[in-house]
Amino acid sequence: MALNASTSLPFTPQQVLETFTNREFVEHVSNRVGGSLKAFTVNGDLAGAFTTEIVREVPTARLPEIARKVVGQTITITQKENWAAPAADGSRASTVTIDVAGAPVSVNATQNILTADGGSRVDLAGEVKSSIPFMGGKIAAAAEPFVAKALNLQAREAKAWLER
Repeated sequence: MALNASTSLPFTPQQVLETFTNREFVEHVSNRVGGSLKAFTVNGDLAGAFTTEIVREVPTARLPEIARKVVGQTITITQKENWAAPAADGSRASTVTIDVAGAPVSVNATQNILTADGGSRVDLAGEVKSSIPFMGGKIAAAAEPFVAKALNLQAREAKAWLER
């Protein structure tokens, strides 16, 4: 199932990147969805190429009932991002993988923080997959709106975080 999301922010790509990689911000976003941050690591220097790993535990209350029966009351989501060094205009690009423990769902995407209109545009494009034969498409289709909402929530919260 294709995944696409785009959000504009009135801040530089560097400001957005620094927010997305700030432990307090990541914990704040985790709490906003009723979850908790279990682990957060940044390996490397934000001035160049680096990686992040975020592990969250989130409630499944908003998932379809069939999914809750399979995964239980909470799920553990591991998000890994591999960020490239900045482009000449300050834009940043990353590859993103998201794995859901105990569920046959994964996300592979690219995320770009681009210079746009005096600020930034955050674009995400990828695919939600499920490894269950015959049912995988339905599971991925059910998961996609939740992934897109989570990524849009991150952008909205980044805007509020930077405006404070």
